[in-house]
Amino acid sequence: MTIQRNPTRRVKIGSVAIGDGCPIAVQSMTATRTTDIDATVAQINDLVNAGADIVRVAIDSQKDAEALIEVRSQVSGNFSVDLQENYRLAEVIAPYVDKLRYNPGHLYHHEREKPWEDKVRYIADVAKDNDCAIRVGVNCGSVDPDKKAKYAADDSISPMLESAWDHCRLLDDYGFTRYCVSLKDSDPQKVIEVNKRFAEERPDVPLHLGVTEAGMPPDGVIKTRIAFEQLISRGIGDTIRVSLTVPNNRKHEEIEAGRSILDDIANGRVRSVVDYGLKTLNIISCPSCSRVENEAFVDLAEQVKEMTRYAEDHSITIAVMGCRVNGPGETDDADLGLWCGPNHVNLKKGPESIGAYTYDEILPKLKAELDALIELQVGQD
Repeated sequence: MTIQRNPTRRVKIGSVAIGDGCPIAVQSMTATRTTDIDATVAQINDLVNAGADIVRVAIDSQKDAEALIEVRSQVSGNFSVDLQENYRLAEVIAPYVDKLRYNPGHLYHHEREKPWEDKVRYIADVAKDNDCAIRVGVNCGSVDPDKKAKYAADDSISPMLESAWDHCRLLDDYGFTRYCVSLKDSDPQKVIEVNKRFAEERPDVPLHLGVTEAGMPPDGVIKTRIAFEQLISRGIGDTIRVSLTVPNNRKHEEIEAGRSILDDIANGRVRSVVDYGLKTLNIISCPSCSRVENEAFVDLAEQVKEMTRYAEDHSITIAVMGCRVNGPGETDDADLGLWCGPNHVNLKKGPESIGAYTYDEILPKLKAELDALIELQVGQD
C-alpha cells in the first residue's frame, strides 16, 4: 500500500530524521524514577532493544537533570527530554540530549510574570546552541489557560490548535524551524480531528501522533490504532507513540504495538472504526512514566478495569491518572476521575473534588459513585 505522505520539512533528532518522507519513527517514554539511574538505564536499554527510535525521559528538578546526564553516559540511542514545569532546566540538560519537549500549558507554572514568548525564545536559543530539535507538545488536559478561556467549555480542539499555531509562528519568526508538534487527546476521534485541522494549516510541520491516556491493553492499543489508521492513511504523522498503562517491565509493549500498527497500515490491513467493538464504558488511564509518584497506580488502573466490568453497557468515562502534573486537569472531563499521589488517591466527579482516600479505600468509594451515576442514567431513560 503506497501512502502519499504530507510534504513536511525534515527534522533531525540524533541519528534519525522525521518528516520529508523519512520512515515514521516509533518512540516511548521511561517509567522509572529518573533519579534511579540503574533502573532508568535498564529500561532505556530494553526500549532501544525493542526497536525504539527515540526514548523520552522526564526531568522535573536539578537532581533529575544530573541523574539523566549520568544515564546518558551509560546508554546509546536518541534522547528526548521532557522539561515538565521548569523550562530553565533546558540549559542544564540540552548538551546531553537530542530533542527538548515542552508543553505550552506548562510554561505558566514557572516565572509566571514572564511572557511565554520569552520562555520559548530561551528554549529555542538553548536548542540552537546544543544541536537539539524541539517538540511543542500540546495536550488536551493542560492547554494554555489564556487560549482555553477564549472558547466554550465543550470545545477542547480550538484552544489546542491556536496554541500550536501560535508557537509555530513564534519559532518560525525567530528563525528556528527544527521542530515538530504533537496534539494529543484521550479521545481518538478528537486526535484525528485536531491533527487533520493542524495539517491543513501547516502541512510543512512534522507531527508526532499519540492518544494520551489510551489506557491498558488491549483497549489502549485499539484506541490508538483507530487514530493512527485514519491519520497515517491520509499521509499525516511522522513519529508515533502508543501510550499504554503497563508495569515497568512491559514498557517495550509500546514499541511492539507501534511497529505492529505501522506494519498493518503499510500492508493495507486497515479497518473501519465500527469494526473494533469498543465498549460504551470508557476507561482512560495515563501511561506509566517517571512522573508517577506511586507505582501502585498501575495496579489500581487494572483493578478499576476489573471492578467496573458490570457497567460496560453504560455511557460513563472513568479517568485514572498517575501524577500531580497531569492528574488534576486531565480528570476534569471524565464523569469520575482518580488522580494518584504518593499515599492517597484523589476522587473527582467531573471538576468537582469528592475527597482523598488511601489506595485501600478508593475502590469502594469509586463503586459507590459509579452506582449513583448508573442509577441516575437509568432514571433518565
